[in-house]
Amino acid sequence: MWLPLLGLLIGIILGLLTDWRVPDEYSNYLSIAVLAAFDTLIGGIRAHLQNIYDEQVFVSGFFFNIILAASLAFLGVHLGVDLYLAAVFAFGVRLFQNIAVIRRILLTKWMERRQKMQKNRF
Repeated sequence: MWLPLLGLLIGIILGLLTDWRVPDEYSNYLSIAVLAAFDTLIGGIRAHLQNIYDEQVFVSGFFFNIILAASLAFLGVHLGVDLYLAAVFAFGVRLFQNIAVIRRILLTKWMERRQKMQKNRF
């Protein structure tokens, strides 16, 4: 669980402390890579909450998702088609699904803890 959060923290700190600009021709690749990485991070948090987290699956999925998304964007640029939008749609849907599952898990845990406290009160 600490690996995704550590990566996010390092990325945010590096982003705030540097004044590095991405050339316009690479902006589609970077946006897709960031979305794929964020999708993997949220998926890792979901897996941890469901007690099925595996660090090897997380790391391999992280790099595979980024390479797949960047490859789609690259192919789309060379074909003259905005294929990166397919990756945006796919990762966006997965991101919202994972966030919804995380919300349900946390809500269920909170309600169970609340019921347990009420039961112990009586």
